[in-house]
Amino acid sequence: MKRRKFLKSFASASAVASIVTVPTLLSAKAEPAKAKIVSPNKMDLETAMKAVVGDAKVTDSDKVNLTVPEIAENGAVVPVKVNVDHPMTKDSYVKTIHVLAEKNQNSRCADVVLSPINGKGYFATRIKLGQSQNVIALVGLSDGTYLKASKGVKVTIGGCG
Repeated sequence: MKRRKFLKSFASASAVASIVTVPTLLSAKAEPAKAKIVSPNKMDLETAMKAVVGDAKVTDSDKVNLTVPEIAENGAVVPVKVNVDHPMTKDSYVKTIHVLAEKNQNSRCADVVLSPINGKGYFATRIKLGQSQNVIALVGLSDGTYLKASKGVKVTIGGCG
């Protein structure tokens, strides 16, 4: 019976705490946004690139190995692998890997943050592609530079609608 009494007390305390904190959080004034806010569901390639790199220069590099199929039978599950030939030391490492799709309604497919502890600049996932388009791997290094690789994928059945 002690366990049930504890659970009831905990549930009551949680309910009271949430009732007290929600109005407090809602009454706090937010700072006005200085940048244009873009819906996360509609981000074209240019906006996505700008959100990731800002004003930094992006360089095409053969150190970024992007592996995607040339023909994807189903655009709903397109495998993507990004392998970066770069050391993963304390002073120089792959910091981020971003996967972008050129013609998707939301171009940003995946964002990954790495550290030297990862030991390797590698990421694999599956993405949705609505139509035939270029897939772009954008790699951020710890020194603030960005590397890029892209490959075209022909989609026979669209996955985004």
